[in-house]
Amino acid sequence: MTATARSLHVVLGSGPAGTALARELVRRGHPVRLVDRKGEGPAPEGVERFAADVATAEGARAAVDSATVVYHCVNVGYHLQVEVMPRIQEAVLAAVESVGARLVVLDTLYPYGETGGAVMTEDSPWQATTRKGRMRAELDGKYLAAHREGRARVVLGRSADFVGPGVVNSTLGGAVFPAALTGGEVPGLGDIDLPHSYTNIEDVAAGLATLGERPEGDGRVWHLPTAPAVSTREILAMIEKRAGRPLTVVPVPEARPFGPFDEQFMAEYAEMFYQHTEPQIMDSSAFERAFAAAPVPLAETIDATVAWYAEWLGGQ
Repeated sequence: MTATARSLHVVLGSGPAGTALARELVRRGHPVRLVDRKGEGPAPEGVERFAADVATAEGARAAVDSATVVYHCVNVGYHLQVEVMPRIQEAVLAAVESVGARLVVLDTLYPYGETGGAVMTEDSPWQATTRKGRMRAELDGKYLAAHREGRARVVLGRSADFVGPGVVNSTLGGAVFPAALTGGEVPGLGDIDLPHSYTNIEDVAAGLATLGERPEGDGRVWHLPTAPAVSTREILAMIEKRAGRPLTVVPVPEARPFGPFDEQFMAEYAEMFYQHTEPQIMDSSAFERAFAAAPVPLAETIDATVAWYAEWLGGQ
């Protein structure tokens, strides 16, 4: 048990990552406040639901009141990110500074931009050219500057594409598993023979919780524990085996609407489609060494995800 074991941990954002993180923090013995705009819906046992708009100074300050550690897992509609995420950063940074809390930020691989297939480590250059990639890189630069300047203690945890129970709005989520289990068309984005990293949502939660408990990691970017990359075709074969039926894989060579992703989303996603036309290989070995952590094996991730989707579909 750490010295801050009974201090308040505040999770901003109640999507799959925030919800999984709240459960993990409770499991580790921390009091947890889970914040979103409505403050409604089921909460894991031991979690306080709280309504606040953290894109405003007042909402962010109320959300983090009395917190020792704050986790920024907020996301917004894809078409709103470039406009709204900087506002959220400004409000959240000011709020954690005012209460003296540490800030753990859930981040993406977007700042690296196109790598030509090179393995991404924490030392990889930030060379994004897309609007959303540049935005993320600018935000990350500001987070780290706030830490260097002593305004707030900040650490960033980067994840590859999410996968796992409860993850629907992911390229390996609601467009893939339901179709695989019901005999529908499974989209094959870009070149499915390229290696592609996917991070188990439980590894996202465990990694962020560890960063929240271990302040010696502050002031830098970490790659959250992620199983070794394999090709998307290999992953689809794993799903096919567990589904017990052949998959009908439909090539999606360019950004177009499919599954839960509508025309508006895919129009915004088009600039990021390079992630499916070059290898996306994320190396999390630095985190694993520093914190004695290991990612969930990919086979176990697929097992749990197929089981969750089977139950989810049964309740529809």
